[in-house]
Amino acid sequence: MQNNDQEETEKPLDFIRTRVKEDKENGKNDGRIHTRFPPEPNGYLHLGHAKSICLNFGIADEFDGLCNLRLDDTNPVAEKTEYAQAIQEDVRWLGFDWEERFFHASDYFQQLYDWATKLIEEGKAFVCDLNFDEMRELRGNLTESGKESPYRNRSVEENLQLFQKMKEGGFPEGSKTLRAKIDMTSPNLNLRDPVIYRILHKEHPKTGNQWKIYPSYDFAHGQSDSIEGITHSLCTLEFEHHRPLYDWFCETLFIHHPQQIEFARLNMTYVVMSKRKMLRLVEEGHVDGWDDPRMATLQGMRRRGYTPEAIREFSERVGLAKRENMIEVELLEHCLRADLNKRAVRRLGVLNPLKVVIENYPEGQTEEVDAVNNPEDPETGTRKVSFSREIFIDQNDFMEDPPKKYFRLSPGKEVRLKYAYYVTCKEIIKDENGQIVELICTYDPESRGGDSPDGRKVKGTIQWVDAATAVKSEVRLYDRLFLDPNPEETEDGGDFTDNLNPESLQINGNALVESSVVDLPPGAPYQLERIGYFCTDPDSIKGTQLIINRSVAMRDSWAKANK
Repeated sequence: MQNNDQEETEKPLDFIRTRVKEDKENGKNDGRIHTRFPPEPNGYLHLGHAKSICLNFGIADEFDGLCNLRLDDTNPVAEKTEYAQAIQEDVRWLGFDWEERFFHASDYFQQLYDWATKLIEEGKAFVCDLNFDEMRELRGNLTESGKESPYRNRSVEENLQLFQKMKEGGFPEGSKTLRAKIDMTSPNLNLRDPVIYRILHKEHPKTGNQWKIYPSYDFAHGQSDSIEGITHSLCTLEFEHHRPLYDWFCETLFIHHPQQIEFARLNMTYVVMSKRKMLRLVEEGHVDGWDDPRMATLQGMRRRGYTPEAIREFSERVGLAKRENMIEVELLEHCLRADLNKRAVRRLGVLNPLKVVIENYPEGQTEEVDAVNNPEDPETGTRKVSFSREIFIDQNDFMEDPPKKYFRLSPGKEVRLKYAYYVTCKEIIKDENGQIVELICTYDPESRGGDSPDGRKVKGTIQWVDAATAVKSEVRLYDRLFLDPNPEETEDGGDFTDNLNPESLQINGNALVESSVVDLPPGAPYQLERIGYFCTDPDSIKGTQLIINRSVAMRDSWAKANK
């Protein structure tokens, strides 16, 4: 007979956590677990990075380990201090703390240089005069072996002298490289004498003009992990073929050897997950910067109103896979709705205002009705919302000639104004073009709070704002940035920008919201009832211009489809 107090079955571990658990239990690395998140500071972090952040910091937390934040800053051509600062901000915003363990690959430039010198001394590296096109030509391909560089057999003494002169800036940029001497016949192209140093006369954001040569990413990445004592280097699948090269460096240099484990990167419908493509969107003016709310960058998502809790939940639900797959963007939106439903305060607003005059309401009178702040969280209590003779409803909540089962306002029909009264439409006023510009209604004074004393049923409930106190706002309605679920799939050799959605941003400058929205800080989530979830944009100027971003609409098609 099963014991009712039996503990719940533990959640199954994914393949990475299974390996980490085994290593810890077997005493590998003395039972230490040490991970790292190592982005390059050459752009802003995006949703794919969030998955890696949650994985690396999550594993460290789950297995009583440590996680470093390291910037792999080996390319001064593309790196900026702006990006480095944004990376730190984004990781903290997601809820993770690297404590004092913030490092740079550039912290290890001297050690990397010393190791490169050691490879030369052992006859395992050489200075090459070939340019990159010539190297590519001799590299071979997957079916043909490569050919050795004519400079491969230089003496150790000559290579040391040339490498020292490279370091001192004695050669033009791009004129020479230092290459590892491995195997030009290897079936793995990464082992065909890869470049480990190149000449760049560029100022580095952190080291300034101290160095004239810079290590390749492949040479710096694995050794940086080794220096930091990383036990598990968690990488996306594109690094799987680089693993033998990282192994070669560690084994040849006789240094600590982290365990690299690869997982599938995040691919999601209707977005591009490439910093290079995102940079193009910014530079070509398709979006208004890296923090454009249509972008899948963490800065853009934060500006749109995404919460770190929703992104962490999404990352957990996506899980880890060993093969590439495509995640529906609707899952991300579902996670956001579920989170905002719990935490977002409710407010009233209308996107397309239609004036309503309640003719039997006393002229000059104003009252306050009680409105619930969040039905999912009773502790948030209620607020006061002003109500008077003139209000605005949304044009979409009125129909002059409605079909059957239309439960909103129409001639002679009664509806409930949320938190206020029952009203009935008595008259329609149109302009000279036949457009409806005003409704004349009556109200039931006994129905305050939305309840009828005689028990009659009213099926329709609509939102409204008080004409005297409502605040005009610019509402930015964001849709998907691309029209095609896979924007990188184009016909006839087209470009991914051919799939851009021209309607991805619609600006409504006539919306009205209840006055208390002005007091909510930028970024704080709120639901405009029956419309969607929103937040105030940082560009808003209190008392001058209120700018509101729609985070996500109310409808959740993904949840319905996956019930």
